[in-house]
This record gives sequence, structure tokens and C-alpha cells, in this order.
Amino acid sequence: MNASDARWTEVALAEARSAADLGEVPVGAVHVLEGRGSARGRNRTIIDGDPTAHAEIVAIRAAAETLGNHRIGGTLYVSLEPCAMCMGALLQARVERLVFAALDPKAGAAVSLYRLGDDERLNHRLLVEQGPLGEESAELLREFFRARRE
Repeated sequence: MNASDARWTEVALAEARSAADLGEVPVGAVHVLEGRGSARGRNRTIIDGDPTAHAEIVAIRAAAETLGNHRIGGTLYVSLEPCAMCMGALLQARVERLVFAALDPKAGAAVSLYRLGDDERLNHRLLVEQGPLGEESAELLREFFRARRE
């Protein structure tokens, strides 16, 4: 971890809160390159009617557009451990580092169910770290689903 991890993870968590305000599952992401945020994303699957519009994918697409390159490098900060689809996108985009807040024991493909970021069978690997604000992110998700059940 470095000194800016908490700050960027808080930005991802703010995106997650914005997603929740829109009725989306509260997951947010921010792409950082050379110490500057290049793109943000939040879940948009319901709003867009797109099952691939996870926060990570939204941020990766925006970063690729901003940078003018499909290989975005840098670090992606996410409020929740990415699923297999999102980990695949991170690998395709050649993201160098992933920092996520909360574990996802049901769908996480960074450390919980799979370790796609360091699978030697793949042509790219990335550094995966569970970062700060895990409990805050997990509580946001619990509150969101609790409210939906009620």
C-alpha cells in the first residue's frame, strides 16, 4: 500500500454511494495513472440495461477513451473485489495494479474464488491488494441489500 491508496479508495467508495443513490448495486471504481485520476465508474447495469456495465468496466472504458489507448496501465481502485468478467477486462486493459476495499466471497475473482490476476496461464498479471475501507464498503452493500429486502 502507498499513502494515496486510502484517498483513491475513498473516491471509489463515493462512486459506489452515487450508484446506490441511483438504485444500482453500490460499487465504484477509479483509474489512476501517474498519481492522477483518469476515469471513474459506478455500476450502471440497471440504468443502461447492460449486464456488463459494472463499475470497473465503466471506468476502464472511460480511461481508454481519455488516454486514447486500449492498454490503460495504472491502478484501478474498486470498492468491491471484481468478478471474473471485470478481472478479465483488467487483464485485457493491462492494468498494473488493483486495489479493492471489500472482499466478495460469492463472486470475487481477485482472491476469494479465483486469483485471475496472478494466474501464470494468462499472458498478463497484475498486482492485487486488498486495501483500506473494506468495512465501510461492506456496510454500504449490506445496507443497500437490507433496504431492498424490506
